[in-house]
Formats: sequence, structure tokens, C-alpha cells
Amino acid sequence: MTASPNIGFISLGCPKNLVDSERILTELRADGYNIIPSYEDADLVIVNTCGFIDSAVQESLETIGEALDANGKVIVTGCLGAKENQIREVHPKVLEITGPHSYEAVMSHVHKYVPKPEYNPYVNLVPKQGVKLTPKHYAYLKISEGCDHRCTFCIIPSMRGDLESRSIVQVLDEAKRLVDAGVKELLVVSQDTSAYSMDLKRKESGSKTVFWNGMPIKNDLMTLCEKLGTLGIWIRLHYVYPYPHVDDLIPLMAQGKILPYLDIPLQHASPKILKAMKRPGSVERVLERIKKWREICPELTLRSTFIVGFPGETEEDFQILLDFLKEAQLDRVGCFKFSPVEGAPATEMADQVPEEIKEERFHRFMQLQQEISSARLQQKIGKTLAVIVDEIDEDGIIGRSMADAPEIDGVVYVDNLSEMAVKVGDVISVKIHQADEYDLWGTC
Repeated sequence: MTASPNIGFISLGCPKNLVDSERILTELRADGYNIIPSYEDADLVIVNTCGFIDSAVQESLETIGEALDANGKVIVTGCLGAKENQIREVHPKVLEITGPHSYEAVMSHVHKYVPKPEYNPYVNLVPKQGVKLTPKHYAYLKISEGCDHRCTFCIIPSMRGDLESRSIVQVLDEAKRLVDAGVKELLVVSQDTSAYSMDLKRKESGSKTVFWNGMPIKNDLMTLCEKLGTLGIWIRLHYVYPYPHVDDLIPLMAQGKILPYLDIPLQHASPKILKAMKRPGSVERVLERIKKWREICPELTLRSTFIVGFPGETEEDFQILLDFLKEAQLDRVGCFKFSPVEGAPATEMADQVPEEIKEERFHRFMQLQQEISSARLQQKIGKTLAVIVDEIDEDGIIGRSMADAPEIDGVVYVDNLSEMAVKVGDVISVKIHQADEYDLWGTC
């Protein structure tokens, strides 16, 4: 029997793109291809690209170039693939180009250039949960594609299309397979998580009742979170647009059904800038909701992202943003300098902010948020927190509390003074004795 062909694979971009990569890799393995981490020995290379901002576009184009130089046979997919002309202009030798979540097209192109190997049931074994690119104890669970918003700084809808939610039955079945495979934490992702099922409701003129495990359930976000909360693992919500019905999720967090963690991309606080961004939001209303959420769930961790230097942003607008940070006291915050993106309306707006002013505002923003984050983490000293174990080495344990999402938030460094038997994926109790701006230190 001839050896199975080797496919090299590079995945760039956000967790949503990572899930797309996992889907393609699962289908490749199911078809009998070997997945290898090098260009040289590959019969074909697939690059799953990101095209959200200019720096991501540049990284994608450079990666495609590296693959072409080292191998020569390259297929491109992902968000930047939606701009085929841009790729062809730089790399005309790319074999095929597809946009995001084009799984069938990618596989068709693979079969064209590297014929599907002979099926061998003893070799072509794929786990029920599919191929995962995350550690065994946590996984991303994508619940929808696309977005119905038209934010002026974003081109995601032009790349990934309008909102298209997965069936709640599909999502829960996948979640159950992941839990059965040993996953201890599910990170729920999409372009707009809180919009989940709104498209289905429009098509079906209401929330349709479906059946899962023999029980009738509604196909909506609240039901999804309730059912995920019965799986006995950590459930973390990301990219939650602040619709009014998000308020209904807070009691689930207070009850311990899902993690008390909300990742809400607020983007700014100035009414003028929010309007220019085509983002909703009254600062006073947001602050009222945050106060109410914390009353219901005192352990709630709030993460958000903001853009500084958006076209037309004045010093007064920026000060409104800083004042909001001081008042809101958010736990985790990311900040980005506005980056022009081809195709985004904001790129063509008047009153573009000079780079030196963006840079200066970015540093002022981050300095203030570091002070806020440090003060909030100091409040955890002396407390005992649940920590999920990510890594164990000779120096001790590295894990995350309920307030920490992998790769974007802080970590907890743990001294195992009791020498208890611990393995990756375990949830342990840790008493905190030290904190800085982002991380915690404790003992178990």
C-alpha cells in the first residue's frame, strides 16, 4: 500500500478561524491525509489566512510567500481569501483561493492536486470530537458564522457574510462529544455571540422548538447556555454584543451554570465616535447595566476591547473614554490603535488621527487600565480561587482562574506546597498571596 500524502497546514488569525482550521483538518484526516508541521515534506500546503486589519493581511501575505518559496504548491483559504485579486497580485502562483468556511471547496481543491488516498480503516482513525488545535482540556465552540452589523471599521461581513447560526442540536451534540473526549472548558465563540439564533427566528417567525436528548428545547441563546451549563465543565462566553437580553444571562453566572465572565467589545465611550462607528451605546446606560450585573453576580469578570485614534476622535472624545474606564472599572481590557482597512468605510473618513497621537493615546489608555487592573487583582489577595491547570513544570503549576481566558488574559502561578497529585485539566483550589497588573500567584 502506498504511503498517505502529506499536507502542510498553517492557521492564522482569531479563534473563529482556528475552528475553521480544525474543521478542515478533521476532513483531511477523515480522507486519509497526513498532517505535517513542515513545508519541505508536504505534497501540498494550505494557508488559512486572516484579513481583518492591515497587519494581519501583511502577515498572511508573508506566510503565503514563505510557503510558496519552500514548497511551491499552495492553496489559500480564510478571510483574506475573500479578496482573491489582492492575493493574486502579490502571489500569482498560488494554486487555488477560497474564502472563509469554504470547507467543501478546500477539500475539492486538495483532491484535485493531491488525489485522495486509498481508504484504510485501520489507519484513517479520526476522534469523534474531530481534530483539535487546542490543548486537550479546552476547546472553542463556534455557534454561528458571519455578522449582521455594519461597523464602519470592520470588513468581516464582506468576508464571512451575514449571521448564520448553527442549530442548537448541532452545537449541543458537538459540546457533548468534546466533554466526552475530556474537555474541561468550552469557549463559546462567533462574530456576535449574543445574536445567536436571531437569523433562525426571522426565518421561522419565532423561536422554533426542537428536540435534544428526547426533550423539547428552544433554539435560542438562553436555552443554549442553560443546556451547556448542565455538562459539568467551565463554559466561557466571548464576543457578546451588549443586546438587552444579555441581562438574562447574568443570573446563570450567579448560579454557577456558566462562568461569571463576559467579553463585551464596547469599542468606545464617546457618543460621537460610537455613532461614527455605527455602534450603539449610551455610556450612562452601559454603566447602569454594569452596576446591575455586579449586584446580581459580584464575582463577574468583565472584559472589553476599545479602539483609540478612530477618525474624528478629539481629545475630548478620548477623555470621555478615559472617564468611562475609571467609572466602569473593567477587569480585563484590550486596546487597539485604529488601523485603516481596505474596504472599511472608516478608512475613507475625514479627520484621520495622526499616528503619533494614536500612539500617545494608546499608552495613556493602557497606563490607566493597568492601574485599574492592578487594583482589582489586589482585591483577590487572601482569597481562594478555582484554577484550571494549563501546564505543570519543575517550578510549579500554571493555570487560569474563572476570570482568565486562555492566551488573552492573565494566568495564575501556583506553588504546589502540599505536593498534591495534579494533572493538566484539573480544577484546583488556590489561595492567592500576590498580584501584579495581569497575573496572580498562589499556593495549593
